Amino acid sequence: MWKRILAFMIGGTFGVAAGFALGIFAYPYIFLADIVAMEEIADADSRPVVATGKFIHANPSDPIHYGQGAVTLYDGVLHLESDFEVGPGPKFHVYLVPHDEVRAAGDVENSMFVDLGRLRAFKGSQNYPVPGGLTIEDYGSVVIWCEQFGVLISPAMLEFRS
Repeated sequence: MWKRILAFMIGGTFGVAAGFALGIFAYPYIFLADIVAMEEIADADSRPVVATGKFIHANPSDPIHYGQGAVTLYDGVLHLESDFEVGPGPKFHVYLVPHDEVRAAGDVENSMFVDLGRLRAFKGSQNYPVPGGLTIEDYGSVVIWCEQFGVLISPAMLEFRS
């Protein structure tokens, strides 16, 4: 009798742990994937455009971690354009990275990146304030990064305007 109780307790513990883990991984795909952000820059006409870029699929052999769409860097604000989209996942952040071409996780991990904040939606336009005092020309890329697993999702090389 005690062996059955012990087996039930062990099975229940593993079942709860597996269900919790599955819920953490499945949650963004089920509940957040269809949210589309639609933020605009109120004073876009008066803000100078500093740089623009396009997100790319960093690792084409990885069908889950992808990105596409445009990014515009205004004076003081980074704006993900309305065509922006990344594959869903947990704890994505927007980074400014001091490399022109980011193609691997090591390019981000071994640099002095600036975290602009957590990604608010997997699709659509979003604004992120750029901290004052940065020499923005020192940051050649915008990167969508998964903090939870240390994975490069999608980089965008910035083209600066003169």
